[in-house]
Amino acid sequence: MFLAPRPHGRRLPRRLGQLLTGLALYGVSVALLVRGGLGLEPWGVFQQGLSELTGLSLGAVSIVVGAAVLLLWIPLRQRPGLGTVCNVFLVGLALDATLAVLPAPEPMPARVALMLAGVVLNGAATGLYIAARFGPGPRDGLMTGLHQITGRSVRLVRTGIEILVVASGFLLGGTFGAGTVVYALAIGPLTQWFLRLFAVPATPAPPPPPASDAAILRP
Repeated sequence: MFLAPRPHGRRLPRRLGQLLTGLALYGVSVALLVRGGLGLEPWGVFQQGLSELTGLSLGAVSIVVGAAVLLLWIPLRQRPGLGTVCNVFLVGLALDATLAVLPAPEPMPARVALMLAGVVLNGAATGLYIAARFGPGPRDGLMTGLHQITGRSVRLVRTGIEILVVASGFLLGGTFGAGTVVYALAIGPLTQWFLRLFAVPATPAPPPPPASDAAILRP
């Protein structure tokens, strides 16, 4: 398993900034959903269930699950990038850091607000790090790898994976609820909109040399 070639170009600082910001905000968004207590995104349900089972923090479980999923890329012949490796660690670290300072509110309106903020922020975070073009996250690579191996549609593969992780997480004690449903319905349109918003323009190709220089360079 090898890392994808490092990107070059004048857009690199912006892309790195988007990558790191997006991954950190992704962890924050999951923490908002956790504190809202109304249901997590599919992988969050699974990871919370494992956290309940093992006693590890939710962020630590996220890192372990991300690393385990990344290992599954080897037989699937997927190739990670810088963003893939950063995803494994930064999301979990940001998740635990946010949970350490964010209390769980009691009033239902505050919990609903946290849930909605978490879903919207998750879409923005996903748009940020995907638009940076440093490679997919471990779970996205698992989806595309299974799509290539099985020949099934991406939609079918993703749906199957998410049903499996939600069901497993719920049986382990993860929180499935209104937030999970809202996330499932809203994350696609939100991500698409934020991808357009945060798209990094391609670096323009250098202009061709003047005719006189081109003549000099001819053999």
